[in-house]
Amino acid sequence: MPELSIVMPCLNEAQTLPLCIAKARAFLASHGIEGEIVIGDNGSSDGSQELARALGARVVDVPRRGYGAALHGAVSAARGRYCIMGDSDDSYDFSKLAPFLQALRRGVDLVMGNRFAGGISPGAMPWKNRYLGNPVLSGLGRFLFRTPIKDFHCGLRGFSRDAFLRMDLRTTGMEFASEMVIKAALLGMRIEEVPTTLDKDGRARPPHLRPWRDGWRHLRFMLLFSPAWLFLYPGLGLALLGLGLGGALMTGPLRIAGVRLDLGALLYCVTMVELGAQAVIFAWLARAYTIQEGLLPASLRMRRLEPLVTLENGLLLGLGLLLLGLGLLGWAIAIWSQAGFGNLDVGRIARIIMGSSLALSLGMEVLLSSFLLSTLRLHIREN
Repeated sequence: MPELSIVMPCLNEAQTLPLCIAKARAFLASHGIEGEIVIGDNGSSDGSQELARALGARVVDVPRRGYGAALHGAVSAARGRYCIMGDSDDSYDFSKLAPFLQALRRGVDLVMGNRFAGGISPGAMPWKNRYLGNPVLSGLGRFLFRTPIKDFHCGLRGFSRDAFLRMDLRTTGMEFASEMVIKAALLGMRIEEVPTTLDKDGRARPPHLRPWRDGWRHLRFMLLFSPAWLFLYPGLGLALLGLGLGGALMTGPLRIAGVRLDLGALLYCVTMVELGAQAVIFAWLARAYTIQEGLLPASLRMRRLEPLVTLENGLLLGLGLLLLGLGLLGWAIAIWSQAGFGNLDVGRIARIIMGSSLALSLGMEVLLSSFLLSTLRLHIREN
């Protein structure tokens, strides 16, 4: 078994692929490393496959299109104990991989290159990526997933084969790069960065990347991978604010800093509770779906709460809210009947009706989402 597999995705890279393979071969030879070069070809039509084979690389044909699909196919076929992956456009120097391999030999699970620490050649990275996209997305990644990585989207990175299998990567597009870092962080893997350089790619044609589109895809993916920050925490905050202020308004008007709050404010409080509850429910549904699809590992907190968040408990809570809503509705009708079904004190009856409406709508949401959550969990399997 070779110690190291150097893996490159390829889609019509005949102009630069030979340079990348030559540098990778030079690194293996100069350091006396038993290794291989594996090309994940995504259906090239420019002869890239033949060039790679002629230079001693092993080509893995990956019919499914996508950056992630090409890399996953190549890494899955690689035989090395360690893998180092990088783009085949000659923007990364495959002759300078020693820091990556040294970290892997020390037991690091994922070794990320840091282009900002190693140096970026003029014209190698668009200004919007260098000063906006990468810093913002990397900062968000560090915040959401508590990872030390400062260059979240560097394409040159190394990992052990065991770590790759544990990550169980599923995405096929550009999100593959983000998924790798996020899962490594969520699984508690050992992650380190090493300085690396980025050169202007050697292709005559435009790159496959589209900065704004791909930046949005990475941002969307990170948010979807963090249902707690996307749904749960904002939902809890909104619901608690609505409950706190609305509970005070249920007894009568309030005056805060000279401003009189009454039924209009109470109506918005009801809306906040409703929206907040929906966001909390979305958090649980999103978490169940991502676990089912293998995108997120089941966290310890999730496993502890799962016995409480069951279909039966959801049905009891939903029915309880429905009964509360019906009880308040009955109370409102009784008050109306005492007035001969005529005119009423709007301030009093409106508060009861709002409480009834909120309880009824929340009860139905809890009932329906409990069935949906139970359905999602039917498909969860232990790997």
